[in-house]
Amino acid sequence: MAELFDSYNSNYGEAVEGSIRFSGLGHDFFLVAKADLLRRLVVERKLRRGGAAVRALDIGCGVGSLHPYLDGAFDSLDGCDVSEQSILRAGQDNPGVTYRACTSPSLPYEDGAFDLAFASCVVHHVPPSSWSDFLLELRRVVRPGGVACIIEHNPYNPLTRLAVLRCPFDHDAVLLNAANAASLFRETGFRDIRSEHFLLLPSARPFARRVERALASLPLGAQYACSAQV
Repeated sequence: MAELFDSYNSNYGEAVEGSIRFSGLGHDFFLVAKADLLRRLVVERKLRRGGAAVRALDIGCGVGSLHPYLDGAFDSLDGCDVSEQSILRAGQDNPGVTYRACTSPSLPYEDGAFDLAFASCVVHHVPPSSWSDFLLELRRVVRPGGVACIIEHNPYNPLTRLAVLRCPFDHDAVLLNAANAASLFRETGFRDIRSEHFLLLPSARPFARRVERALASLPLGAQYACSAQV
């Protein structure tokens, strides 16, 4: 897996753009939607209660494509990935983020180090037999009362399946639906589990986002987020 993503460290964005070109939307449209969701998560989960600083971790961050869109969302942001070449590029592109390579199943961080740990389109690359271990590691590095979140492809959306089929580094993907994700969170000891589907409409305008929020419980959007509290 590390070798595969090492080989795409210089053209990751181009590969993603190629897989979604049929939609008429650029990669940045999807990145903005994810960043907006994570910003909202900080507010809705009250992670800044009492003016507390928020330290976040992006697990499987790749080349850090999402991080420019998260500027100011957290007081500090760390990123880790199995691909050392991707981490090198991420550090060059995002000097305000702290990066580490993660070459073992255990994350290279202390217990309870983060207020929020998230993984965007990562779990479908993890063998299903290791999904629970992956969630347990998320739980370990999040402080009590903090939040873990995974953002994943919605397998019920046919356009999402087409994008996955066309993506050169998604050939190993095993998609899990929101119910699967919620069950994993429950089985690994999380609480207050919430799921929402998003990326339903090809617009970032406020009205479109309100429509998406109203329909978030239905498996319609291209992706979903499942979050839970430690």
